[in-house]
Amino acid sequence: MRRRLLALMGASAALMTTAACGMLPGAPARSTVTVWLMKGTASDDFLQRFTTEFEAAHPDIRLDVRLQEWTGIGPKVQAAMEPEDAPDGPDVIEVGNTQVPQYVEGRLFDLTLEAVRDWGIDDCLPGLTDPGRVRNHQYGIPWYAANRVVVYRKDLFERAGITEPPKTRQEWLEATRRLDGADTQGIYLAGQDWYTLSGFVWDEGGDLAVRRSNGWKGALDTEEALRGMEFYRQLQALGDGPVDADEEHPPQAGVFAGGKVAQIIAVPGVVRTILAENPELEDTIGYFPVPGKTAERPGAVFTGGSDLIVPRNTDQPEGAVDVIGALVSEKWATDLARTMNYVPNKEKLAGAVAGNEGVAAMAEGAAHGRATPSTPEWAEVEADNPIKRYMTAVLNGGDPRREAEKASKAITEALNPLHG
Repeated sequence: MRRRLLALMGASAALMTTAACGMLPGAPARSTVTVWLMKGTASDDFLQRFTTEFEAAHPDIRLDVRLQEWTGIGPKVQAAMEPEDAPDGPDVIEVGNTQVPQYVEGRLFDLTLEAVRDWGIDDCLPGLTDPGRVRNHQYGIPWYAANRVVVYRKDLFERAGITEPPKTRQEWLEATRRLDGADTQGIYLAGQDWYTLSGFVWDEGGDLAVRRSNGWKGALDTEEALRGMEFYRQLQALGDGPVDADEEHPPQAGVFAGGKVAQIIAVPGVVRTILAENPELEDTIGYFPVPGKTAERPGAVFTGGSDLIVPRNTDQPEGAVDVIGALVSEKWATDLARTMNYVPNKEKLAGAVAGNEGVAAMAEGAAHGRATPSTPEWAEVEADNPIKRYMTAVLNGGDPRREAEKASKAITEALNPLHG
């Protein structure tokens, strides 16, 4: 009798617990999908709207969005992927687009089928798609992009008689020469801004490194890459940027805010910092895409931004796919772009940000954006960064070919550690 009474009590408690959780008999079980997003990627309002609508459309899923800091995120993601079974770990993770190769080796879900069949991967920006693809398999799904444009002083252009932004590299050089004077720098371009150099190299048909049958090879010593460096040298000379530092030393936003610089190459968001330091510039700042070799096509740019990945140890693969499908959809991709001043993940969605001058300029360039070589070892190149040393050496008068050969050798060694 006592055993039967205990059983009845246990059944009653279980029924009460189920009712308290809103899961009455016959109702579908509700699973939790944990999403790691980076702090600052999306506003609280966007996340609230997305969560509410997603859960309404997927009553069997509860979203648990957890914000992460960019600092130290690499080791944290790696640790989350280590256990074979991680019921409390993330099911969807936002990562930098160029970080995807670091996480691929047997630890990510292959999303090629969904990417091609459902998400229109072939229409996505190449600078987001390419680094998320390893050996023709898509692991990172493009979410949003941001890239450099030319931020310029409209009043200084007008004073120099320049009535519209340049469309070609040659026009850009000519305009910058007219702007460069005793009291004004035509452009502030630090000597080690290798992201900007990358765009010039890509425009010439070159690359930072190329993949061969026996591994990766540094490619700064090709004729195409050397032409890109020569253009960088000519442009950098039309200002007083330090040849031995990058754009953050000192921060170029502060230099521009001083009022003596006509142009910088930066993401439009830098203007917030500029205006915080010098509010008087508010009505004088404009944007245009980095010019290309011809007027028909803007210059190539390095594309930053984020991809979404699914770790293999998730216990909610179907729910994770549903979340990514919603986030990268036209509705929510354009919503995020408008809310946060990003470039949407597809070129055909660029009209969604046409009303914002800076983002519209970004979107034009993003259509021809690229990313760094898709290999986990690229992080080793950036850590030591022979590209920066190469640029400084050339700008200090070194032989471009000889310095490029040295830098290419260092890149090759970093990308092929087992061959060393």
